[in-house]
Amino acid sequence: MSKELSAALSAAEKIRDQIFPEASTCMLAGSVVRGDATAYSDLDLVVVFERVENAQRQSFTFGGWPVEAFIHDPQTLEYFFREVDRPSGVPSLPNMVSEGIEIPRETKFGSLMKDLASRILEEGPLQWGQQERENSRYAISDMVEDIREPRNTAELRIVVANLYSAIADHFLRSQNRWSAKGKSIPRRLMSVDPEFHKRFAEAFEAAFTSDDTADVIRLCEHVLEPDGGFLFQGYTRDAPKEWRMPDA
Repeated sequence: MSKELSAALSAAEKIRDQIFPEASTCMLAGSVVRGDATAYSDLDLVVVFERVENAQRQSFTFGGWPVEAFIHDPQTLEYFFREVDRPSGVPSLPNMVSEGIEIPRETKFGSLMKDLASRILEEGPLQWGQQERENSRYAISDMVEDIREPRNTAELRIVVANLYSAIADHFLRSQNRWSAKGKSIPRRLMSVDPEFHKRFAEAFEAAFTSDDTADVIRLCEHVLEPDGGFLFQGYTRDAPKEWRMPDA
């Protein structure tokens, strides 16, 4: 066990004892558990009680550690798994529970929560329908047109940054795989398809460092090709019928 993980576990146990003594389980998760923490990484804790009035996220500092605590009971935890993370396609909370280390030791209650998280991860995200695929294709197509002949460097870099997430999400979700967001994107792509991750990283490196978007555009073509390529002509998207002001 590394010194960083040992220190994090010690701090997490004190947090449980002093702040959440009535919790049924407390799990340390995140970068310190994965082994890729930095000097500025926080402690991610999933704290599960028998019953809470509502789920809650708390941010505080303890013993020099910045802490993010995700407070739940079994019902709110399952709700977030099924009604928040599965539709979003990003399994933030199931991953934390599945990979988390129980503090101070494993419990039957904690094992049940981990089993639930594992089942959700095995089920995968909600599958994209045709409309979701077309919405993603259209959004990416629109951004690609913006970088073919950008008005200025500032706009180019903003659009490239947005494409970074959009392309990764389409690549993963169109295969009915769990997606990722933010700094987790490279790690997720590497775990799913190392060859694609390499191509993705090189394309965006060129775009970010030298404003050369040729490989990013080719990458977009490659990712969208199985769904029919770029999309503009014939695209429609209906607003909900209830989106209207009532008659006077």
